[in-house]
Amino acid sequence: MDTVQAIKQRFEIIGNDPKLNRAIEKAIQVAPTDISVLVVGESGVGKESIPKIIHSLSHRKHGKYIAVNCGAIPEGTIDSELFGHEKGAFTGATSTREGYFEVANGGTIFLDEVGELPLTTQVRLLRVLENGEFIKVGSSQVQKTDVRIVAATNVNLFEAIEKGKFREDLYYRLSTVDIPLPPLRDRKEDIHLLFRKFAADFAHKYKMPPLKLDDDAVLVLQKFRWSGNIRQLRNVAEQVSVLETNRDITAATLQSYLPAEGANLPSVIKDKKSEGDFSNEREILYKVLFDMKSDLHDLKKLTLELMESGSSKVQETNKNLITKIYGSKENDSEIDFEEEPRTALLSNQHKEEIYQENDDNYLFAETVEEEEEVLRLEQKEIEMIKKSLEKNKGKRKAAADELGISERTLYRKIKQFDL
Repeated sequence: MDTVQAIKQRFEIIGNDPKLNRAIEKAIQVAPTDISVLVVGESGVGKESIPKIIHSLSHRKHGKYIAVNCGAIPEGTIDSELFGHEKGAFTGATSTREGYFEVANGGTIFLDEVGELPLTTQVRLLRVLENGEFIKVGSSQVQKTDVRIVAATNVNLFEAIEKGKFREDLYYRLSTVDIPLPPLRDRKEDIHLLFRKFAADFAHKYKMPPLKLDDDAVLVLQKFRWSGNIRQLRNVAEQVSVLETNRDITAATLQSYLPAEGANLPSVIKDKKSEGDFSNEREILYKVLFDMKSDLHDLKKLTLELMESGSSKVQETNKNLITKIYGSKENDSEIDFEEEPRTALLSNQHKEEIYQENDDNYLFAETVEEEEEVLRLEQKEIEMIKKSLEKNKGKRKAAADELGISERTLYRKIKQFDL
């Protein structure tokens, strides 16, 4: 049986980290079987080496080995790529095509970035895993295939399952055996070994003397986070090999090739936004509601004035619409446009008194809640306007742009709230 050291030499795997050795041991142990394997680890840790080891040590080693990057194939064509298609199945299908599962019959398929598969393709893949059956796109004939599936992903599939982006049953079919690979930052003793290997390879490729790091430069290598893992380390080694004429590399020289810590990482969004941050979704929603409330109030006022100046025939014709907007006698104060033209514009306080006179506790409670909500909304709007004016040193145009409203609207609100 092949040893871990022999496999490392055969596949040019550098490092002596215990977690790396354990991953190779598991690959050696599962290789003779046909069970599916899921390789997990961050991008750039070398996940593609594990399926090659498994295939080369299995009874399928004389069969086809096909590596498929699921994230690089467009969603509209991935079913055709994996399972094939019949002539005329879709626009551009001028001939029948064999898919990877048909071509790799008797061999191994490596599905890299399996977490990027569309849900419809996941259903097809699940059927292959369960009984070895698949159907070409545009066909009704069931075909059989005998392939070993090794998958890999750099995403958290449990989170993808919770979000409905990955099927739970497919996860358990793929992960009969999990093989995790550690990130480079957890293999500090291996970093210098890998750098020396890459530097030697590039020295040979570009016909240059090899690089040599001093002790401080080695410490810089080991302390750096390497969020891109082995792929990032290789790129840095190539840059230094090509650009540096002095082959003795100091810590300062090496540091100049490394990005600032966190510069190549996604920005972190703080849980609590700063006071001047108007990108907060809740504040934006409040602002939109205020504008809608103001516009609706103006519209109702204008409509009422138009109806007052119109004839009783207009009121009678639009009776249902008037009742819908301004309320009816049963659930609000009676609206009489001839005698009480302003009834529909009563304040919340007047409405409360009316509901109390009607002794209707439900309507009273509903109105109080509405008034409290309006007060809270108004207070929030006042706070937002004050903060924006303070931030922009009283410049109305800049404040209006920040709030997403016109300068005229801002001026009206300043007068309305006596700011």
